Amino acid sequence: MKITRRECLTALAALPLVRAHSAFAATTTLTSADVHPKSYPTVAAVNWMGERLAQETNGRINIKTYFSGQLGREPDAVNLARMGGIDIARVNFAALNNPFPLTAVFSLPFVFDSVEHMRRCVDGDIGRKVLDGFAKRDLVGLAIYDAGARCFYNVRRPVVTPKDLHGLKVRVPTSDIFLEFVRALGANPTPLPVGDSYSALQTHLIDGAENNWPTFHSSRQFEVAKYWSQTEHSHSPEALLMSRKTFEAFSAQDRELVLSVARESVPHMRGLWDRMNTESRETVLKAGVQVNDVDQQAFAAATKPVLDRYLQRDELASLYRGVRALA
Repeated sequence: MKITRRECLTALAALPLVRAHSAFAATTTLTSADVHPKSYPTVAAVNWMGERLAQETNGRINIKTYFSGQLGREPDAVNLARMGGIDIARVNFAALNNPFPLTAVFSLPFVFDSVEHMRRCVDGDIGRKVLDGFAKRDLVGLAIYDAGARCFYNVRRPVVTPKDLHGLKVRVPTSDIFLEFVRALGANPTPLPVGDSYSALQTHLIDGAENNWPTFHSSRQFEVAKYWSQTEHSHSPEALLMSRKTFEAFSAQDRELVLSVARESVPHMRGLWDRMNTESRETVLKAGVQVNDVDQQAFAAATKPVLDRYLQRDELASLYRGVRALA
């Protein structure tokens, strides 16, 4: 009988966690999941965390990262971590919007003015409040990583105004926010795992997608989508999450160490990110991708009704005011 990957993941999550009752007295290898390739900054940052934990504990605690979606899509990783099937999940906030409503503030269109604005917000009280919100559903928010500015790209034509997106099938993350604001721009949003985007563009299942330079490059989508439009409509960052079962099995001293090392990994990740962002952009431009500026005010105006609907929620409105105060 053939067993699907989803069935394997479900079985893995159901396994009894014997180590969770040992307070990790012996050597412990934490499992971490990421959909990006081995060289990607988020994967490298978690590997750096593993090295630091091993140094600080004389090898007692380390991390093994399963990259390139080996353990499934981002929603799969979140569910596995919640159930204790894996220890750490790195996922974009877009994949968290539906089950964790507070995360919506980071994924709404045109919330952040720049990468620097986003970093100020996630590094302070706003970021801490959002991370603390994961505790309600069996997760511990460890850190917030960068994911750059998201822009539209497609196989058809340059996009300068929302009208240029009309009728195009655009890949989006599994997030109601992204579905709604891409629909508000006149496109047809198509939820797909990021790993399926290349073949979907190649076979014309979709006409375009939206993401950052490093993902556009590392996923090879630039080979088929030759039109990049600098919309910067979202700076939805990345969440680094730990299973609460795993976290609570640590001693108080080890918990503090894990949190400390996770915080230290953020500037390390950002250094890698900034370098890769520049290199990825240069590489795809050399490969013939055409880049154009857009009428950003027109995009912001078209998506404002979506923003306004979400800000009817008092808690989100309060966070949003805090974000804008740091602009």
